[in-house]
Amino acid sequence: MPIRRKAAEAGILQPSELDLLGRVFEQLKFDGQTQDARDVIASRIIANYTAGVTDEAELVSLSKQPLGRR
Repeated sequence: MPIRRKAAEAGILQPSELDLLGRVFEQLKFDGQTQDARDVIASRIIANYTAGVTDEAELVSLSKQPLGRR
């Protein structure tokens, strides 16, 4: 699962944090996506989480958007 690999690269996370990130990833991925597209989603989720977004619904919403300045 890309989210767990990306999360591991980002640093040490608790199992409950990995569960949260995994749930968000499951909501954002879809059949037919390339591995690269899924890696991008995983990176967005982790970036938003490490920026302090810990609410699941907010993580889903923000992680649908490209990273960068808004």
